[in-house]
Amino acid sequence: MLGQMQDWPLLVSRFLEHANVNHPNSEIVSQLPEGGEFRYNYRGLSERAKKCAQALTRLGAGSGDRVATMAWNSHRHMEIWFGASGMGAVTHTVNPRLFPEQLVYIINHAEDKILMLDISFVPLIEKIASQLKTVEKYVILVGKDHMPDTSLEGALCYEELIEAESGDYSWPSFDENTACSLCYTSGTTGNPKGVLYSHRSNFLHTLVALSGDTLGVGARTTIMPVVPMFHANAWGIPYAAAGAGAKLVLNGPIHDPETLHTIMLKEGVTITAAVPTIWLGMLKHLEATGQDCGKLSVVMIGGSAAPRSMIETFQNKYGVRVNHAWGMTETSPLGSLGTENQAICDLPEDVKLDIQCKQGRPVLGVEMCVQDEDGNELPRDGKSSGRLLVRGPWIIKSYFKNEGGEALDDDNWFDTGDVSCIDEYGYMQITDRAKDVIKSGGEWISSIDLENAAVGHPSVAEAAVIGIFHPKWDERPLLVVVPEKGATVSHAEMNEFLMDKVAKWWLPDDLAIVTELPHTATGKISKKDLRAEFKDYSFPKA
Repeated sequence: MLGQMQDWPLLVSRFLEHANVNHPNSEIVSQLPEGGEFRYNYRGLSERAKKCAQALTRLGAGSGDRVATMAWNSHRHMEIWFGASGMGAVTHTVNPRLFPEQLVYIINHAEDKILMLDISFVPLIEKIASQLKTVEKYVILVGKDHMPDTSLEGALCYEELIEAESGDYSWPSFDENTACSLCYTSGTTGNPKGVLYSHRSNFLHTLVALSGDTLGVGARTTIMPVVPMFHANAWGIPYAAAGAGAKLVLNGPIHDPETLHTIMLKEGVTITAAVPTIWLGMLKHLEATGQDCGKLSVVMIGGSAAPRSMIETFQNKYGVRVNHAWGMTETSPLGSLGTENQAICDLPEDVKLDIQCKQGRPVLGVEMCVQDEDGNELPRDGKSSGRLLVRGPWIIKSYFKNEGGEALDDDNWFDTGDVSCIDEYGYMQITDRAKDVIKSGGEWISSIDLENAAVGHPSVAEAAVIGIFHPKWDERPLLVVVPEKGATVSHAEMNEFLMDKVAKWWLPDDLAIVTELPHTATGKISKKDLRAEFKDYSFPKA
């Protein structure tokens, strides 16, 4: 027997329609790549997104065609998201921080038909345009007054395009499993692979993101996703903001802590989200200026582990809750989040802080387990580490064009590539990437835990740990440090600092000072590049 409820396809255009009808005057504030800011509301977003859909249709885009964006977080980027996906095309967010060779590969592999780009990225695309085999139209996201003199053949002005449309448009209805958006992995090994989200997966992901135990976005929220829209759909925040009717603050190309802080105070931001490096910079700015965080109540941190010292400072000094999130492009990306549950709310504060440093509990819709190399599920004791596996309705089934072979095992588990453990309260902790874990004398050393402890040293701006060959122990940790400006730190001083923070046998065998660490296109420390840099390194003889 089947239920007798309406067959109402779960489409992302529903979020915008809901916001337009029920929250038409909720503000959207956008910082522009060409300078200045733009303010409107969900009524304006709805009107312009429909004009965008009409313009894309006029340019020849249809159902299933890939419409690429290379853009910062802005109102125009939002209009393309809803306009392209809402009409049945696929919005392909291209990460401009990738190497040119990777950009060429991704755009050709996706077979993008139209490329819509911010003025910031025109020089970048001009250099590779001759290699882009499928792009038929270039649309630059500016008004006529800022249209650049470009070598991109037939480049069109976005504002002129949509001004020519009536906006008299109704969002079409189609199968909710229709492809909606496309993101590529950062390609740390081999070519980047495409992850093709459906309307259904994005819709379900958004419903869970709205819950109080996840992002907690509501109609009274003012949210600023500093995480770019080209990083796993900005963690789904643009969809969640429209679904809740929340005020949305878009930072455009601005990432420096001084300006972000000014915007945060001016707009009354209550929730924000970004990778740890953004918030480390913000804390330094707050300490230097003596300012506070205004109305900010929650900081979401993902992408890499947040140091305990940062979490503690935000909460104890500024009254801002830090919620760790974990996910990846293949999980849409929300997999777990570190909000408190009943089991830990009465624990001592230092114990709760230990748990808060973990990557959180699986959100509703995500199943998660840790297995050993033989496929046996490991106990949830907070100690047994193994391969982290996930499955659920917004977890990848296969990569775009089936690149890389089978993505799932026989039980539909996706191997994340992370080494993790899950504690008795249900909180998961990433102890390493499978390829980054340090195996010393048959035991595992977590490079992540060592890095987070090292960053707590007052003279350390950034730190990374890699495994170096050792004739007796197989591998031992090398700590690579970027000191704070004008500061110094020695190996002996660092090991003394770490002595009560990690196991004694985890202490790094040496310390190397560098001026900067290599980073991937998503802002993470590139261990691959770091290992290449230190490939000829040998530990000092004892």
